[in-house]
Amino acid sequence: MLGSTHGTFTTDLRARVVACGEPPTTAVHGVTAVAGDRDVSGRPLYAPVPDLDRFFRPESVAVVGASDTEGRPNTGITRQLLAWAERVGARLVPVHPTRTSVFGIDCVPSVGALTEPVDLAVLLVADPLPVVEELAATKVRFAVAFASGFAETGAAGAAAQERLAAAVRRSGLRLLGPNTNLNAFERFREDLEGPAIALITQSGHQGRPVFTLQELGVRLSHWAPTGNEADLETADFLSYFAGRPEVGAIACYVEGLKDGRSFLLAADRAARHSVPVVAVKVGRTETGARTAASHTGKLTGADQVVDAAMRQFGVIRVDGLDQLQDTATLLARARRPVAEGVVVYSISGGTGAHFADLATAAGLDLPALPQAKQDELHQWIPEYLDVANPVDNGGHPVGDWRGRKIIDAILADPSVGVLICPITGPFPPMSDRLAQDLVDAAEATDKLVCVVWGSPVGTEDAYRTTLLGSSRVATFRTFSNCIGAVKAYLDHHRFTTGYRSPFDEAPRTPSPSLRKAQALMRPGRRLSEHAAKQLLRAYGIRVPREQLVTSAAAAVRAAGLVGYPVVMKASGTQLAHKTELGLVKVGLTSASQVRDAYRELTDIARFESVDLDGILVCQMVGRGVEMVVGVTHDELFGPTVTVGLGGVLVEVLNDTAVRVPPFGEREARSMLAELRGRALLDGVRGAPPADVDALVEVVLRVQRMALELDGDLAELDINPLMVLPRGQGAVALDALAVCR
Repeated sequence: MLGSTHGTFTTDLRARVVACGEPPTTAVHGVTAVAGDRDVSGRPLYAPVPDLDRFFRPESVAVVGASDTEGRPNTGITRQLLAWAERVGARLVPVHPTRTSVFGIDCVPSVGALTEPVDLAVLLVADPLPVVEELAATKVRFAVAFASGFAETGAAGAAAQERLAAAVRRSGLRLLGPNTNLNAFERFREDLEGPAIALITQSGHQGRPVFTLQELGVRLSHWAPTGNEADLETADFLSYFAGRPEVGAIACYVEGLKDGRSFLLAADRAARHSVPVVAVKVGRTETGARTAASHTGKLTGADQVVDAAMRQFGVIRVDGLDQLQDTATLLARARRPVAEGVVVYSISGGTGAHFADLATAAGLDLPALPQAKQDELHQWIPEYLDVANPVDNGGHPVGDWRGRKIIDAILADPSVGVLICPITGPFPPMSDRLAQDLVDAAEATDKLVCVVWGSPVGTEDAYRTTLLGSSRVATFRTFSNCIGAVKAYLDHHRFTTGYRSPFDEAPRTPSPSLRKAQALMRPGRRLSEHAAKQLLRAYGIRVPREQLVTSAAAAVRAAGLVGYPVVMKASGTQLAHKTELGLVKVGLTSASQVRDAYRELTDIARFESVDLDGILVCQMVGRGVEMVVGVTHDELFGPTVTVGLGGVLVEVLNDTAVRVPPFGEREARSMLAELRGRALLDGVRGAPPADVDALVEVVLRVQRMALELDGDLAELDINPLMVLPRGQGAVALDALAVCR
């Protein structure tokens, strides 16, 4: 577990927030809204930021259903809220229809009887709906509903939750819950300094490991247990925390997202502020997705899309709560790296080699130290030991004055940004001195020093006092968590350096292609291949020369105009897979072959009861790399764009990458870099390199189409897109489009 502490790893966070470069904002109904900017489909391009100051630090709190009768659940909650109100300096007003006082504080009989302004109402009632409706006239700003039995229980509960959400919208207040808990009102340690972790969870229990980091000296500032998110959602708290100067990182446990677009806007706001977001998102498996849905009633989303969207907006996704703790802590407190090189320093050659293998496989850069630096290290380390990287000191130097000299010499190398020292087990007094030397060296450098304390006991003084007591050393308990956190740290700072928001790439006004494309749309229907290719043409995507014909004679004339050899294909709205039905003929070189092919194609169509709008006579395009580019509509994120290996390979290998529009050229190229078959585009076995620039251009035109036709286009599949040799372009040989 990462340790400490009472110092700070970072530079001024407030300056970082002020310099984020966001557009000016205005406050409307407690939500900071960015004036103006929407994309071509009318969706906002910046996250609204709710003013949650009075939620976390209210001046007055009304507890509806307050109790002091021992043994009742409401009594324990009321007692905790009393203690919390005292800590934050809030007045607490009990509300109960039959009591005159609770814990010695005068009660009011109903919400309507409140005579003073209230910032926060806590609803300890089984059915919060009537209370929310009553609160509408009181100008209460926030409410919390603990009651369960809503969307997490099924259709009837979801309907009840929608009625509650509608009442909240009418009331003008903001609601946390239902199906939430008391985590927002926990006791946070106030003796800890430095940047803090803000925590967002949809399951209170899953946030406990992060909350208890305080016992290791890690500061927490807020905990938002969002529950079913009938109103306030993960994205709201993410947007709010991103602008808080004390927040160094945001840790999230997410079961499902209420709205994918809102989440990405909030993640974008965090990236603009350079605030790291680390998230556990359940639902990678069908079982996990089903369980998450039953817990909070949320959409878990197609995991490949969720994963890609998070990476696209800089959210660091981890799998375990231990990884969430370690990664969020490091990112909250570590200074910006001065270099990306990682050096592994150990007292054992085996330990160093093992760690170096794992770190290299994870993508960390372990540069060999320059020969001059190696010669310097050999002043204190025997010549027969390897000090290139990893650096093996053999053990003995850590027990005397040489140990600190070695550490300082490594950190002085300009290519080194991170020093990692795995200590697989305690061996006092040498391990005690090594730990102290690492702490002292870390205090004297602006570079990151990490220690992996491998002892399963964890009670050793070198660990509990020296390492966890340091404000500068990042201490882990496992190799994998250290490597994952360091990689996330370097990736995050690389991502946010010169960050350009994907939403800055979004078109604000329709292109001239939109009107042409809309004329081709047939609501609720699939387009024929011919119509789908016309749609592509409207957006400047190249298709083969072709003509749609309805007679053998017309087919022969068309072949002469298109130019032999030709391909002939049946075209109709019912045809998704023509090849399987024998409705494609390739390499026709004469008029007689064209006539015969026409008769055969129409005979097959009649036999299969397929309605045709004609036969396509198409230019036969030269060989290249077959790719697929497509659009689908994700329930959470809206239109998504996919690119991958095409032809039959798309079904056999499923080698695809996906992104959520909007995005620019750099993101389109990164999609290609993710493909396992990327080398095919570079040319293999003597094949020439493919025209990658043309492929990128098609991807960008398709995403423009996805944005502009969001309400009209349900699905688009260009397969194959033949990417020709470099400089020759890319041609959509077949296309399928389904209208919404």
